[in-house]
Amino acid sequence: MKEKTNKSGFVFKTYEAPHQSPFEKLFEIFKELITHTSGDFDEAIEWLRSLDKEYKLTTPEYTIDDFIEDLKSKGYIREELDPNGTGEGGMTITAKTERAIRQQALDQIFGKIKRSGSGNHKSKGVGLGDEHTGDLRAYQFGDGLDKVSMTESLKNAQINNGIGDFSLTEDDLVVEETLHKSQMSTVLMIDISHSMILYGEDRITPAKKVAMALAELITTRYPKDTLEILVFGNDAWPIKIKELPYLKVGPYHTNTVAGLQLAMDMLRRKRNTNKQIFMITDGKPSCLRMPDGQYYKNSNGLDPFITNKCYAMAQQARRLHIPITTFMIAEDPYLMQFIREFTQANRGKAFYTGLKGLGEMIFEDYENNRKKRIKG
Repeated sequence: MKEKTNKSGFVFKTYEAPHQSPFEKLFEIFKELITHTSGDFDEAIEWLRSLDKEYKLTTPEYTIDDFIEDLKSKGYIREELDPNGTGEGGMTITAKTERAIRQQALDQIFGKIKRSGSGNHKSKGVGLGDEHTGDLRAYQFGDGLDKVSMTESLKNAQINNGIGDFSLTEDDLVVEETLHKSQMSTVLMIDISHSMILYGEDRITPAKKVAMALAELITTRYPKDTLEILVFGNDAWPIKIKELPYLKVGPYHTNTVAGLQLAMDMLRRKRNTNKQIFMITDGKPSCLRMPDGQYYKNSNGLDPFITNKCYAMAQQARRLHIPITTFMIAEDPYLMQFIREFTQANRGKAFYTGLKGLGEMIFEDYENNRKKRIKG
């Protein structure tokens, strides 16, 4: 690491990690564990005690029990009585911890992103917007006076008219280009079918982390944007951001059509011009709910009856100017072919990714969707 001195030049010294208190060190690990245990405090502490035995995380001066007491006093956990009236209860995490988990997910996946001012998405076109680009052009009739660059205009007046007989004319005025800003409404679909924990791979925890990080990003950097989250298995239903740490996989098939229907219903209620759907899935569509309420299920290969319904939903979203970006956590050739055809029907995008780069891909795609308004 180099450190600038008062004199010219630099002094090089060994990097020193920022100091962390015993509580802060344990809290970093605790936040990770509570995400993996879907909010189960007792299980997270049990894991923490096991890690402490193996890696000597604590000292006689600061134990796991001291850490638990600090969690209580700092408002990260609270005691909750059994609703059945048995008088027994246990510890549960609070909204403060939920926020801390979302922030950690954002830091882990997207890096240390600083909060920006108004935080909207840029369009590609310049015009009468409110974000400065640094590009200058000659003043045109109708340009607002607040857009005039006084420094550059005065410089032009001095060059054109001289200092002795100073005057400022319309020909001297220059304005700074600005970008229109557009709001973005996003629905994030998370597959919670049983395959998200099959084959010895935990796929739901990375999906939860991505959702929490995206929620924190939008809240802090793009507060005018909206993010809604839904999960889909045999059916689809919306969940609140605060529910994400507790999200679990169920014994479900994959009803992609139900998820897409709900996502489009959510977006129809938004007045924002720019709308998009992000879908995280690892399995093939294997379930439909029929008009009589019964479920049609088929896990053997790709069922044309189900896939054709998916293609129809993709085309419907395209007609509504809602692009779908699919993040496919699978590499089976026949599933990739289905996603290619699904994406072509929507004219959206697809990423075939493992779990490691999932968050970075979603962040980059979200940032890159700063495009001009789509006319509905």
